[in-house]
Amino acid sequence: MKILTIIGARPQFVKAAVVSRAISSYNEKNPANQIVEVLVHTGQHYDSNMSDVFFQEMRIPVPNYNLGIGGGSHGSMTGKMLEGIEDVLIKEKPDVLLVYGDTNSTLAGALAAVKIHVPVAHVEAGLRSFNMKMPEEINRILTDRISNWLFCPTEVAVANLRSEGISSDSSQSNNSSQFNHSNNSNNFRVLNVGDVMYDAALYYKNIAKPSEMVANLLNDYAQGFYLATVHRAENTDDRARLGGILDSLDKISINKPVILPIHPRTKKMISDYGIKVRNIHLIDPIGYFDMITLLSSCHGVFTDSGGVQKEAYFFHKPCITLREETEWVELVNHGFNKLVGANPELILNAEQAFSKDKLDFSIALYGDGDAGGKIVNHLVSAQ
Repeated sequence: MKILTIIGARPQFVKAAVVSRAISSYNEKNPANQIVEVLVHTGQHYDSNMSDVFFQEMRIPVPNYNLGIGGGSHGSMTGKMLEGIEDVLIKEKPDVLLVYGDTNSTLAGALAAVKIHVPVAHVEAGLRSFNMKMPEEINRILTDRISNWLFCPTEVAVANLRSEGISSDSSQSNNSSQFNHSNNSNNFRVLNVGDVMYDAALYYKNIAKPSEMVANLLNDYAQGFYLATVHRAENTDDRARLGGILDSLDKISINKPVILPIHPRTKKMISDYGIKVRNIHLIDPIGYFDMITLLSSCHGVFTDSGGVQKEAYFFHKPCITLREETEWVELVNHGFNKLVGANPELILNAEQAFSKDKLDFSIALYGDGDAGGKIVNHLVSAQ
């Protein structure tokens, strides 16, 4: 069996590494029935941290192909990826194409495969923010529509798909939907396997070693600190929103330091807008090991990132989300996460209410830590 995996950004490498390790484990146990994985990096996000050391430390396979497609508009980028991925598919002739999440690379990979009749498996299927202004929402919806295997991280994701007429059982499908998959029901599977990022958090927390810079930060802020990330375009590209968020974090930093790894886009917009940051401790972008070290040590998290919301939960930290909606509604429903948008009053009030002591982090929302193994077993059993 040959699996061709599409990845385009550093978080997708972390997710794909989970399944790659599961493939290696499967191959060790099944010498006569090996799985071949071909990794294709589209180059969507150039990341200077993704050096040879990154792959060695993270124990991630080096991509077989790097298409070098980054920058440009959504349409230009997706079109170039579609062409490049199709060429690789024709050359490699995989049994299945595997995509992760909601990037342009995800959509381009799924489109390239389905047009030449290569089955598609989508990891993190069924997530919905219900905000069609987000490019990621469009990518994930379209990818789900053309995937054969939809590997969901939660029951909420399964329910989202069912409400759209997508179900493993074609009799449960909404026959009024123009996207009905009933004609493809023999090859169509919706499965709650848990979250591959939970697998990753469990694996990497045991081997993560912080950089000297982060180790020094932990010493400097031994009395406690908050961790923040701000990178989403809806926040960075709106002066009022970005200013409101940073002003709130500045005020919070007076009593408890806020450490903010600064995304290049955020840094540029702070400069362009002339926003003054007085108390927040800004640091350069950091690697995954440094990030989970700070997550495990902080008192709480402020973020507009979908992945960091979950990682806060994995490390038993309360989270304030700087958005009006989230794909991870179960975190909100159980009180682990508060949605505040960019409203300074809501941000400050939520910080005052921070208390992880009242939260029961023993609730298993994202599976049992073996999502990678389940994905591999389901794909093998379907062949």
